This record gives sequence, C-alpha cells and structure tokens, in this order.
Amino acid sequence: MEPNRPATGEMAHIGKSVFIKGELSGSEDLYVDGEVEGTIELRGHSLTVGPNGRVRAHVHARNVVVQGKVTGNIQASERVDLRASANVTGDITTARIAVEDGAFFKGGIDVQRESKPEHKVEVKPEPKPEVKPAYATTAAGSSATSGSSFSSQQTSLGDHKKN
Repeated sequence: MEPNRPATGEMAHIGKSVFIKGELSGSEDLYVDGEVEGTIELRGHSLTVGPNGRVRAHVHARNVVVQGKVTGNIQASERVDLRASANVTGDITTARIAVEDGAFFKGGIDVQRESKPEHKVEVKPEPKPEVKPAYATTAAGSSATSGSSFSSQQTSLGDHKKN
C-alpha cells in the first residue's frame, strides 16, 4: 500500500545510498529510504520511512508512515502508521495511530485529542454578588462618582451633607 501523496505531486526522495547527519527540514513531503541522523522538521507535511530507511532522529511532521527503522521520538499532528515491517524505538505523540500486525514498537504513546471548537465546553464560574459599602452611596441612593478614592468619597459625602 503506497502512502498518500499530495495532490501537487511534490515529494522529496532520499535514496538508499544517501546518509544525512544534522537538521533536516522542508516544505514538502519526504520519502526516506536512506539514513538520517539528527532532527526532521516537516510540520504540515508527511514523512515516509521506506523499507530500507534508517532514521535516528526526533521527528515532527503532520503524518508519519514507518516501514523501516526509526530510533527517536515521533510527533505527528495528524497520524502515525507503523507498517508490518516497522521497527520503532521511542515515544510517539499523535492524534491517531495505526499499528499493523508484525510491527515492532518500544516506547510510549500519547494520543492527543484533536481540538474542535464546536465540542469545546467552557465552564464559567458563577458571578459573585457585588457588595457595595454603605459609604459609597449618597443620601438619594445613587452611587458616588467613579474614580474617587475611599477618603475623597467620605470627604465629598460629608461636604454634601453640610449643604
């Protein structure tokens, strides 16, 4: 079963004889059939590790399909597929995961829920009743002007009562 390719057909390919050491990032899908050591950053794009692929890296991508060997943590925003020939050692963080029969996996899995605004429930605390101090009201029952400090309210109220 071939991995889903983007509609534009853009996919970089690292062949069997290629060895890359360092930080690898891109703005297109990537197929690795060689060796990569370091980090792979393909946020928003897919990584496929082919049957001959050997990856010793921390991986960040939208989707990750593993047919070869990956040693390192995988963080996929959408999905991780471990095919029957996969050998993965490391922690996986993703929204969805599929593990075929025969795949080897050693590590932890953290399945994150996709946040959907229409299902989000916000709990609001009950409003506390407003308690107005007795000195903040005038003889007519209306509140004193805002912006006055406590002492000026007392003074102005006292002056009001003298008139």
